[in-house]
Amino acid sequence: MALDTIRALETPEGIELQLQVAGPASRAAAWLLDGLIRLLIYALALALPLHFGDMGWGMLLLLYFLITWFYPVLFEVFKGATPGKKWFNLCVCHDNGTPIGWQASMIRNLLRAADFLPFFYGFGLVAMLLNRDFKRLGDLAAGALVIYRNREAPDYQIPALRPLPLPLALAPSEQRAILEFAERERRLSPARQIELADILKDLTRQGGDKGREQLLRYANWIQRGGEEA
Repeated sequence: MALDTIRALETPEGIELQLQVAGPASRAAAWLLDGLIRLLIYALALALPLHFGDMGWGMLLLLYFLITWFYPVLFEVFKGATPGKKWFNLCVCHDNGTPIGWQASMIRNLLRAADFLPFFYGFGLVAMLLNRDFKRLGDLAAGALVIYRNREAPDYQIPALRPLPLPLALAPSEQRAILEFAERERRLSPARQIELADILKDLTRQGGDKGREQLLRYANWIQRGGEEA
């Protein structure tokens, strides 16, 4: 059986998200690529002492410090991922799926030193293998996840059902609300679908799943411009 790395969570709006957690192999590959990028920056920075003398050495040490500790933080906060992670289609987020912030990114990257112990990410690798979300120590402390980016465009298609004429005339804004419900229906949890559909019980004369289906049929009729199938 394939290892399940999909984590489902529901937003306050009732939209169900599915996050695919990245494992040690893809994260290690991204880390190696980021390491090569840093080495290139360090190599280019070695020219600083040649042009600025003693001040150049100070600038070199400062740059080394900033790149070592803040290279991942800046990219994670502003871009969601370092260049290495982006190349492998990864990104960093909070446990609830929201973009990672300054505090969480700082914590997870400053604790990289602990993850590296006793040598070459020993503690970090053990921590990743002992929890289902593949979190190293820094991720656990920061409440962060490394996940795969979703490259698929959101599906806003209305589920195809036999169109049903509206039982009464509705304003354009009210018709648009029904269409928006139908477009989002597949992204909502079943409980949230029924909860929203029940708001329009007076229109559908149905409750629960039957009311939800009735709204989808109305949406198909509206989308077709008020024509029967």
